[in-house]
Formats: sequence, structure tokens, C-alpha cells
Amino acid sequence: MLTHMTKDDQVAEKLQFDMEEGELSFNGVRYILIRPETVVRFQKEAERAMGERTSAAMSLGGYEGGSLSTKAYKERFDLSNKEVAEFMCNMGSQLGWGRFELVELGERLVVEVHNSPFAEEYGSSEGAICHMIEGVMAGMGSTVLESNVRSTEEKCKAKGDEFCRFVIEKVE
Repeated sequence: MLTHMTKDDQVAEKLQFDMEEGELSFNGVRYILIRPETVVRFQKEAERAMGERTSAAMSLGGYEGGSLSTKAYKERFDLSNKEVAEFMCNMGSQLGWGRFELVELGERLVVEVHNSPFAEEYGSSEGAICHMIEGVMAGMGSTVLESNVRSTEEKCKAKGDEFCRFVIEKVE
């Protein structure tokens, strides 16, 4: 078992596949591979059925995963708040969710994602659409900022922005 991770560690090299169980994991945490088209089709159908509630539902799903992963890896690898934020951004990049850049970590958390597969697959939109990434960033932010948080996708490639930008702020 790893005791410490760095941003240079290759997550993909450490993924374990159990053929007998049909399970893919990273250090005991289960993952799945899924095409972005699958997620976006689900999202668009949910938008047709649920309207604006879709963004909250997808964000909450992302929050759950981001929060659980951040807490688990922080504890498992004995990482500082900054180290776990860097690790999570590195992992997001390595899992194919785009190229994550930790831009700011202090009173708030700012992450830019270049080449979001969700924004790319979604196509043109008048609003931000990367709700799952936003939720993951909020889940991560609640751990690293040690607070309840509010998350916003300020920029989104689907809106025509150059990249997606997520701002996570403490709430009192």
C-alpha cells in the first residue's frame, strides 16, 4: 500500500483490475470506465425530464465521489490539504476528465479544467454544463477548505469559453 503520493505518480499504472470480480480499483477505491457520451446523454434526458434540477442532481453525485475520494486519499496517503488538492487534480487529469490546473488554494479553491470531455460532448450551451466536475470540486473543496462550500462553474467550454473554471468558496 502507498504511504504517500506525489503529482508525478501515475494513477493509471496503479489501477488494479480483478477479472473474476469485474472490478477496477485504485488503492481499494472502486472506479468505472464510462464514455462521456453516456454521461451527456443521461444529462440531456434528465434535463428534458427534470429541467434545472438536473444540475443539482449531477452536482450532488459528483460531490459524493469528490468528498469520499478526497477524505480517503488524504487519510490513506497522509496528505496536507494542498497535497490532496494537487493529487485530486492530477487524478482527474489522469482519469480522462480533462487537464486540471489548481489555480488558487487559500480562502477559496479555484480549478481550471481544459478539454472537459463533458463540455466537448455536450456541444454548444448557453449555460455551464460540467455539473459532475463542479460537484467533485465542491466535495474536494469541503475537505481542503475544512468548511461547507458553495461551488460555481464560472466558465465553461460549452458556453464558448476557452476552458472550464470552477470556484469553490466557504459558506458560513
